[in-house]
Amino acid sequence: MNTYLQNKQVDFTGVIDFFKKDIATLRTGRANPSLLEGVLVEAYGVKNPVNAVANIAVADSRSLTVAPWDKNVMKDLEKALIEADLGVGVVNDGDKIRVNIPMMTEENRKDLVKKVNEKQEKAKVSIRQIREEVRQAIEEAESHKEFGEDDKFRFMKELDEAVTKLNEEIKNLRDRKEKEVMEI
Repeated sequence: MNTYLQNKQVDFTGVIDFFKKDIATLRTGRANPSLLEGVLVEAYGVKNPVNAVANIAVADSRSLTVAPWDKNVMKDLEKALIEADLGVGVVNDGDKIRVNIPMMTEENRKDLVKKVNEKQEKAKVSIRQIREEVRQAIEEAESHKEFGEDDKFRFMKELDEAVTKLNEEIKNLRDRKEKEVMEI
């Protein structure tokens, strides 16, 4: 692998990792603690993620339990879960909160697939932007006579192969998520 491609490897990996986290937060009809990842609770004067103030557990395939470590934040936790508008039922049991995940309709599933496709496209755009930066660096180095035209074409081919693999990985992640979403 050439140095131009190696210098941007962290950026490429970051795009893939972000895409994985981004699609993990989409609800699939099954209980998954990652569903609550983006929810912030106003507790102790600051906003905290739910997992910083409570234990999240999967009760069954259709519900989560959220048990706060400090019972004083129960109302704030319940309020944050309701305001997050995740399309779930929130029930306060006194010592814990049950988050019920309703059955998804065919329309909901199709909307989620559209969201997954949008997130995939954003990831691909990010990959293309990084690819363009590497291309420019290679062309600039070649114009400054740091290497010959043969090396330039070899570097460009390596770049195209790496980008193809990354796009294939994004597509596979997307396909897996679509299958998960459409599964009844």
